[in-house]
Amino acid sequence: MTRRAVVTGVFSYTGCAIARQLLDRGDDVVSLSRRPAAAGHPLASAVAREPLQFDDPEQLVRSLEGADVLFNTYWIRFPREGADFASAVANSRALFEAARRAGVSRIVHLSVTNAAADSPYAYFRGKAEVEAVLAETTSDHAVIRPSLVFGGREEILINNMAWLLRRLPAYAVPGDGSYRVQPVFVGDVAGLAIAAAEGAGSSLQDAVGPEIYTFDEFLDALARALHTRSRLVHLPPAVVAALGRAIGPLVHDVLITPEELGALTSELLVSHRPATCPTSFGEWLPGAAPWLGRRYANELRRNWAETR
Repeated sequence: MTRRAVVTGVFSYTGCAIARQLLDRGDDVVSLSRRPAAAGHPLASAVAREPLQFDDPEQLVRSLEGADVLFNTYWIRFPREGADFASAVANSRALFEAARRAGVSRIVHLSVTNAAADSPYAYFRGKAEVEAVLAETTSDHAVIRPSLVFGGREEILINNMAWLLRRLPAYAVPGDGSYRVQPVFVGDVAGLAIAAAEGAGSSLQDAVGPEIYTFDEFLDALARALHTRSRLVHLPPAVVAALGRAIGPLVHDVLITPEELGALTSELLVSHRPATCPTSFGEWLPGAAPWLGRRYANELRRNWAETR
């Protein structure tokens, strides 16, 4: 039976992977987005678009009417231009309430590994608060918590690590590089989210891959696949953050934030539960090497450009 699914972020990254798999199943997909698709986006003609207007509750309800499920990927990576994590939580609350009023049967929400109300990092505290808001709004929901997501040309963080490795003689590593990361394939995350939409009641599941690397091992794997000779240089996290701030104006972007460095070195991108996704980063990487990091992926241009 054809299902009507509303997906936030269809024209971005994880939402795009979810939409592709839903379309492959034959589902009817609606993009709930703040801006139109970029010219030439492959899904632009495949999905209907409704405006994501948090300050217009009635419009939000109309946009969600008739939907069987809402897949929510909305969040912000860092505060900017008057938007912060508190406002992102408020926006999420408005979206969930609109879905409840519109009669949406189930909400699948993408969070992050190790989201916690007592986290020292505002990003992770905000993610935990959104999970709590969702539970208050409806008991029929699923939370998927991805770690460090890879795969697809829409990805930003790993692509830009590769971009730096291709161009710099030395790559600044915060701390000693022994802290761990657990990468997960975006297609596997999408598959978990779609499977969770078939369930009932509430559920929470980490989306994490089968391999755990130290950060040095992760960067070494990238460098070998790219055939780059960039040398890893270990520096205090505060110095790496300062270098990121210095490079930012050169690429007209925010390269990395102190919070992101703190979460990385605190191993918040590793699950304490068994792996849930099968795709190996090490096996995926050689096939991606010809294009990975060839172009810089600009966060501000993608997610902070003027909305229409």
